[in-house]
Amino acid sequence: MEKNRDNDKIKALIQLLDDPDITVFEEVSKYLIDIGEEVIPHLEKEWEISFNDMVQERLETIIREIQFNTLQEEILEWMHAPEPDLLKGAYLIARVQYPNLAFDPLKEKTEKIRKDIWIELHDKLTALEKVHIFNHVLYDLYKIGPNKGDYFSPQNNFINVVLESGKGNPVSIAVIYEEIARQLDLPIRGVNLPGQFILAYVDPYVIGSGKPVSGPEDILFYISMVQRGAVLGIREIEKYLKQLNDTPLEPQYYLPCSPFETIGRMVNNLIFSFKKHNKPEKALVYKKILDFIKVNRP
Repeated sequence: MEKNRDNDKIKALIQLLDDPDITVFEEVSKYLIDIGEEVIPHLEKEWEISFNDMVQERLETIIREIQFNTLQEEILEWMHAPEPDLLKGAYLIARVQYPNLAFDPLKEKTEKIRKDIWIELHDKLTALEKVHIFNHVLYDLYKIGPNKGDYFSPQNNFINVVLESGKGNPVSIAVIYEEIARQLDLPIRGVNLPGQFILAYVDPYVIGSGKPVSGPEDILFYISMVQRGAVLGIREIEKYLKQLNDTPLEPQYYLPCSPFETIGRMVNNLIFSFKKHNKPEKALVYKKILDFIKVNRP
């Protein structure tokens, strides 16, 4: 009986959304947003039967705000997990654009790639040989690689689109690469270079010791996402950094970065891409996400 009363109250509030008084809308909107996700089906049902453009626009605004608040709560939960996995982080970022996106199909696709790599691996292989197998499966068999035709497309940052189309950018490809490597217990980690994003194959003895990676001497080699998994040495990284004008050779440019930095880099890419494609409102939404990550990171 109480639930029916609540539903009746929600319906009555929704009916007030056609009031031209902005103050009424703000009060009703605040109340509905505070209720949260359970009110969305009521709002969607009203949107379907309404012929009032103003009401439909207001309904869309409230739905977006509720979804955004829910997403922030999920991002916060992901950030405070014992081991935040990159695939889940990238999925949450894609949910801004695709609110109804499901996680399981993404997990299933990466699991299929993982199995195909795992079949080829064994303990006697060197780190370099393991990466060659990884590259063959990811780039050759699954055709996942840089979208050279439209490098700055926002779509290159959405993990669901990248797994479906096979086209991404260095960060999104690195997320797939690193997450699968983690599942296979390979010590491959992201490196947040300025103007580029690569991976590092960390010395397994350093990982096994539990000590933090302290310098380039703890890295066996680097892996380029732009060059389809090509192996790079420290001198090539130094040469690249020296070519960048006014870029100091900071120690962190050689070391693995945190999952929050990787996902933050992905969000930064989206902000840049949406601005470049003249969609400032989308860029603003992702700027809010980036600020939220910065403020709340552990």
